[in-house]
Amino acid sequence: MDDNADRSRAAWPWRVMASAAAAAVVLAGCGSGDENGDKGAEPSTSASSRSAAPAASGSPSSSSSAGGAATTLTPFQADPAQVPKTKPQAEALAAAVALKPEAWGPDFRAQQPAASTPGTAAVLDEQCRWERQALPQGVLASLSRYSELPGAGGKGEIKVTAAVTVHATVRDADERLATTLEEPLRCREQQVRTDEWISGLMSTGTPYGQGTNNYADDQVVEIGSYVNGTGKQTYYWYVTRLGTVTVAVSVKGAKGYSNTELNTYAARANATMLNRVEFELGGKN
Repeated sequence: MDDNADRSRAAWPWRVMASAAAAAVVLAGCGSGDENGDKGAEPSTSASSRSAAPAASGSPSSSSSAGGAATTLTPFQADPAQVPKTKPQAEALAAAVALKPEAWGPDFRAQQPAASTPGTAAVLDEQCRWERQALPQGVLASLSRYSELPGAGGKGEIKVTAAVTVHATVRDADERLATTLEEPLRCREQQVRTDEWISGLMSTGTPYGQGTNNYADDQVVEIGSYVNGTGKQTYYWYVTRLGTVTVAVSVKGAKGYSNTELNTYAARANATMLNRVEFELGGKN
């Protein structure tokens, strides 16, 4: 690989960070600064089982909005031989891509539990509650890893999630991403655990080639309010698709952290996982 290619590859994650962060800034400007929270206590490992508030989604729809057909425009060409076709292959890819605590930063540690139950995905049920269920049709593997940054120096504890879902086809992945822009129509408030909820959700979807998205087939950035017994905290959630793979990142804020700091964690994690997907699938971007 020549020097120019090396420089381009090294710069790519930072372009992703800047573009995703810009989308979050646009979203934040659409609503109250207090209306931020976190679905990341038990996040969906794929785009389909995440929700996005349509009232705030003034952006272009998902690339699969027209009949669920996957877009033919893409910044990423995977090596067909590297694309998982079996569950073991998909599980290996998810394990290689999903961030462990040290990838978030030197002071992060694993939550308990540290990872999702194998063979399951987080699903928003008919009562607007998040629960883990058996992998849905069209999903080969799904993995969520949960990390946290302990409180120190007067700051609270940040909780984060990195999730990867490997789908059987591009169409499956594309359709599931589109669903993120529909679920809040029926669930304006969502329960993530016994005493934790999500509210005030806003989202923006940016297919490849629109806005600043020149790095992924499609992306949804979402903000809202994570509500528990101690009040509300800032929440960011990104879900991004490259081919048959979706990566999701959630960051739940804490006392002493600015929205810019929290969004930087989310954008950096998103960029890192996208870079890992590209590396594992042998593609060129």
